[in-house]
Amino acid sequence: MAENITNQNITQGAKTKQVYTSTNKPIWCAGCGDYSVFASINKALTELGIDKSSVAIVSGIGCSSAMPHSFSTYGVHSLHGRLLPTATGIKLANSSLTVIGTGGDGDGYGIGGGHLMHTARRNLDMTYIIMDNETYGLTTGQTSPTALLGHKTKSTPFGVIEMPVNPMALAISAGATYVARGFSGDVAHLSQLIKGGIEHKGFALIDIFSPCVTFNHDNTYDWFRPRIYKLDSVGHDPSNLNAAMEKAFEDVQTKYEKIPIGLFYKTSRPTYEDLELSFKNGPLVKQEMPTKEQIQSILEENL
Repeated sequence: MAENITNQNITQGAKTKQVYTSTNKPIWCAGCGDYSVFASINKALTELGIDKSSVAIVSGIGCSSAMPHSFSTYGVHSLHGRLLPTATGIKLANSSLTVIGTGGDGDGYGIGGGHLMHTARRNLDMTYIIMDNETYGLTTGQTSPTALLGHKTKSTPFGVIEMPVNPMALAISAGATYVARGFSGDVAHLSQLIKGGIEHKGFALIDIFSPCVTFNHDNTYDWFRPRIYKLDSVGHDPSNLNAAMEKAFEDVQTKYEKIPIGLFYKTSRPTYEDLELSFKNGPLVKQEMPTKEQIQSILEENL
């Protein structure tokens, strides 16, 4: 696992304030929504004050997946669509870590879509942040799983003919216990959603409208602003499963004239770590290794 941890903490009197950002500067296009997501994650971590040596940020492949390099926490830049298996391995090896996944819509809902479903149903205690720009930005603008019908790209010059993935409905139905959607044009609101996801005990999915200013000229900041509204402004109850699913389809039903953002759904149930007997004595990395005799006994019993 790549280690970005540096001694950047700032001492203020007797109190030390942690600096979560690294010396590596983000390399996204000017105006990319991912800058705001970066700022929101940093703001959330700063407010929570989690020891950065207890944080692991994991990414897959894509523009957004450069995120771990910009933080001074532990970080892993993994394979395309394999962010969640990597994050799961980290969490199971050391369940005391705060694990945050950062990826894009192509990585998360395309090649990694199957992993999303199973991670959600297992309710592993981690946060998955998806920067959704409705295009494959790293490979210069092909259709992604969330691209809207009719959207013209290099791979669909006559317009998309497939129904887009519905991240909110998918996550809720798969068993995620914290499901939210944010907008990179509102850092204050987004950082609180991310903070809530990190604090939540269970699998949290936060889908973020993060406009690609280079390759998606349809779903821009100006396109989103008049359409989005915050769920808490209409008294939405995130504990109500039926209401959450209804809101998950509101954008489709209104032909994307009304697009809700905020916390769609939140519930509580035991996490995978709560139920797995291997963790009854604490994180695996802090447990004693089995003796040669114990290993031999297990082998004999199962062969």
